[in-house]
Amino acid sequence: MIDELLDLVDSNDAVVGCALRSEVYADKLNNFRVVNVLIENTAGQLWIPRRSSTKRIYPLSLDTSMGGHVMHGETYDQSLARELKEELNIDISGVTCQFLGHLTPHQHDVSAFMQVYKIAQDTVPDYNREDFVEYYWLSPRELSARLKCGDTAKSDLPKIVNYFLGI
Repeated sequence: MIDELLDLVDSNDAVVGCALRSEVYADKLNNFRVVNVLIENTAGQLWIPRRSSTKRIYPLSLDTSMGGHVMHGETYDQSLARELKEELNIDISGVTCQFLGHLTPHQHDVSAFMQVYKIAQDTVPDYNREDFVEYYWLSPRELSARLKCGDTAKSDLPKIVNYFLGI
């Protein structure tokens, strides 16, 4: 795996430097940027994938429909387009992404500075089998119940769903 270069930001989300992803995680930093997408179908269910066993963090855990790091020099929107294509084979020009909001570690207790989006879609995306091993269509309540019963998830998943969909 290539060690990605990430921008580091201040409390106002302004770029103040950069570091390798491995250094960011080794130093337990939270002043970097990510994007997350929730895919929601017309029944109000979220497309929730399970991460592959080869993931460096949270292997075999439930995740947002799409999530990824904003690379050094990228904007949130550029990262969104790149990650949608890499993880879900979705061309951003062919979908409507609704901006849900901006979360920060110091205000929302999330792992990084993040932009969160939602895509309305009833079909299963053509997801990257190296990133995800299975998926579920779950309502926010069903997701919450799974987590309460012991299923594992990336730490930000329930926070994102709670902030924007109210579980």
